[in-house]
Amino acid sequence: MAVATIGPTLVGDAADLHGRRSVYIVILSIYIASCVAIAAANSYPALVALRVVQALAISGTFSIAYGVVTDIASPAERGSFTSVVSFAITIAPTLGPIVGGSLAFAAGWAWIFWFLSLASGLCLLLMIFLLPETARNIVGDGSISPPKFLRLPVPFSSFSHWKENYDSEEGEILGDHEWRFPNPFKSVSILLRKDNLVIIIACGLLYVVYTCVNTSLSVLCVDIYNLTQWQAGLIYIPFGVGGILSTFLSGPLLNSAYRKARKKQGYLVDRAVDDDLDNFDIEKTRIGVIWLPLIFTSFAVLAFGWVLHYRKHLAIALTLQFVAGLCMQLDFSIYNTLLVDKNHRCPATAQASSNIVRCALAAVVVAFLQRMFEALGIGWTFTLMSGLCLACVGLFLIDYHKGMTWRQSKIGPIQVQTFREFSPPPAESGCKDSK
Repeated sequence: MAVATIGPTLVGDAADLHGRRSVYIVILSIYIASCVAIAAANSYPALVALRVVQALAISGTFSIAYGVVTDIASPAERGSFTSVVSFAITIAPTLGPIVGGSLAFAAGWAWIFWFLSLASGLCLLLMIFLLPETARNIVGDGSISPPKFLRLPVPFSSFSHWKENYDSEEGEILGDHEWRFPNPFKSVSILLRKDNLVIIIACGLLYVVYTCVNTSLSVLCVDIYNLTQWQAGLIYIPFGVGGILSTFLSGPLLNSAYRKARKKQGYLVDRAVDDDLDNFDIEKTRIGVIWLPLIFTSFAVLAFGWVLHYRKHLAIALTLQFVAGLCMQLDFSIYNTLLVDKNHRCPATAQASSNIVRCALAAVVVAFLQRMFEALGIGWTFTLMSGLCLACVGLFLIDYHKGMTWRQSKIGPIQVQTFREFSPPPAESGCKDSK
């Protein structure tokens, strides 16, 4: 987890600057090679070193995924897309113990990494042949042809809408894409904006709770309910089912709230155009739907801790896990949509900056989690976690009232056409303040 803090900072700005496709292919190739090497490793030092490389490679893919979503989805429908990506990322720690435990039990631990090699290899092939370049500073709304090395090896007409080397809106022939070495500190600069920092800290605290619940779940249940290792893997299922259900709820919830807010302010909403987010109070629109799931998250975590503390029936604990999974995933989906909306010129870099905070906080707290259980007890430890969720409510409340003011003090209110076709940001910087 500590290594995963670094990975996205190395690829976030690269993906925003030079395209999603090339960065995806490079880091997935490194990940596959590291998985194969780990499966064949026969010494502990080699295993640890390769795990570091593996974590560095795979952690960067998450931030790029949000960049692709921002490229292809207008704000009117972005909630649905972001919910799916957010679910895929946060559900992995839930499914991992089930799949990994089954493979280790049936064929040995090495097959966990052979399986990862095969699965990621399939993803790489799909990206090579089916994922076109989407970065707006390279292909605009899709009508601008990318450099040849960013094109699909087998062209598909459904993925190629460009007029060869021609920008239809500006009427200019595009030259070669300007090369600049990616700046890993660009992610840190995102944190200098107060409106970003407040919600990123809130997400970091929520991710601490999420990580602590998932890290301790099997260990506590094995000890309290005398479960086998196989049964311990299965107890993650209710949390995962709740997360799956939230995916179907969060998209319509976010999209409906966005449409209502636009209409309330006298704007029309069209999925085919990119609404002006710089002058729109996106903070109130997105955060307005987070209060209920975030409060329910706090109560579910609190109740779960005391159910385990007093060793109540396992069914109660699993039901609370379902509620926590449902509400936490809603929280993450709403947050991730808000973050890319605030930073729609550099979504991958913004997600990388979020990753710095959440992984750093989670790594520190998880390192002391067992000591917290010993010093405070299970019930009071989860009471503390519940308090962190309430702290998130306070942080989101600050951004709800101050976010737009802080954001515009940095980027400035931009006088642009209310409805405009998707267009690329300035080529020299995908994340530059508009002042």
